[in-house]
Amino acid sequence: MGFSVTTGRDSNASLDDRSREIFRRIVESYLETGEALGSRNLSRLLPMSLSPASVRNVMSDLEELGLIYSPHISAGRLPTEAGLRFFVDAFMQVGSLSEEERANIDRQIRPANRDHSLEGLMAEASLMLSGVSRGAGIVIAAKSDPVLKHVEFIRLEPTKALAVLVGEHNQVENRVIDLPAGVTSSQLTEAANFLNAHLTGQTLPELRGELTRLKDQVQSELYALSQDLVERGLAVWSGDAEEGKPSQLIVRGRANLLHGLDETADLDRLRLLFDDLEKKDSLIEILDLAEKGPGVRIFIGSENKLFSLSGSSLIVAPYRDGEDKIIGAVGVIGPTRLNYSRIVPMVDYTAQLLARLSR
Repeated sequence: MGFSVTTGRDSNASLDDRSREIFRRIVESYLETGEALGSRNLSRLLPMSLSPASVRNVMSDLEELGLIYSPHISAGRLPTEAGLRFFVDAFMQVGSLSEEERANIDRQIRPANRDHSLEGLMAEASLMLSGVSRGAGIVIAAKSDPVLKHVEFIRLEPTKALAVLVGEHNQVENRVIDLPAGVTSSQLTEAANFLNAHLTGQTLPELRGELTRLKDQVQSELYALSQDLVERGLAVWSGDAEEGKPSQLIVRGRANLLHGLDETADLDRLRLLFDDLEKKDSLIEILDLAEKGPGVRIFIGSENKLFSLSGSSLIVAPYRDGEDKIIGAVGVIGPTRLNYSRIVPMVDYTAQLLARLSR
C-alpha cells in the first residue's frame, strides 16, 4: 500500500512499504541519537532482507523526494525538515498520558506548599516541561485586566514614586510614575487610602470609569495634587494593559539546548533563539501561533518564521479561561529532534491543567 507524500518541494510521490520502513528507521534513529544512519547499519535493522546496496538505492530515491539528505560525503542520512514534517503527519503515533503521568504533572505544577499565584504556576509548568523534553519549557501569560485588591504608592525620589498594584490572585505589578511638583508623602498615602477604600475590587478599565464618575468626590476628599497622582498611576497601568498582549514569559531549561552543540554555527543559532525569546514581539507571535489551532501545534524549523534562523522546533498549545478566552500558551522549544510523540500529550495536558488552575 502506498503513501501520498507532500514534500518541501510541493512534489507528490508514493512510498512503498520498503521505502516507508527505511525512511521511518532513519527518522527514529535521528530523533533518538541525533546521528546519521548508514546503509550498512540500516540493513541490519530492517524486518525484510535487503543488502546495503539496495538500501542505498532506496535512500537515493528518498533523497530525490527531499525527505532525507547526507550531511557529509559517504555518511549516512538524516531527515530534512520536510521529512520530519512528513513523519510527524503520517507516521507519528500520539497516545494519551497514563494516570501515573497525569498525577506526576499535577504534583509538579501544584505542590502542597504552592502559593497558587499565576506566576508560580507558570514557573512550575515550564520547569516540568523542560524536564520531560530535550528543550526549554515555555509558558506565556496574556495581559489581562486584574481585579485590584490593594494599591500603594512609595516615594523613590522627589519627582518619582513606585506604584504597587496587587491583584486578587496575589499577582503584583510595580510601575515607576512621575510625581506632580510638590507632592508630599502624606498625599501619597492619602491617594492610596482613597483607592483602597473606594475603588478596589474592580478591573483597571472599571477603575478609570469609576474615577470619572467620582470626580467631584475625589476633589472634595483629596487635594488636587493627590487627584493628579491617582490619574497618573491609573493611566500608566491602563496603558500597559492591552487586551490579548503577552505580559510575561517564563522559560526553564535553556541549558538543555546546549547539549550536543560542538560547532560555532550551532552556538550562533542558539544565540539567535535566545535573542528571539527576549523580544516582546516574539511573545505575541507565539501566542498568535497557538491561537490559530484548537489544540497542540507543531512547527518544525523554518515552518515557523519566528525561529527559522535558529532551526528550532516549537510545540505549543493555548490555555483558556472559563469563558473559553485564550489567556496564554504553553509549550516546548528545542532542536528539531525533539521527542514529538512524548511531548505533544504532555503539552496538551499541561495546557488543560493551567486552564483549570487559572480560573
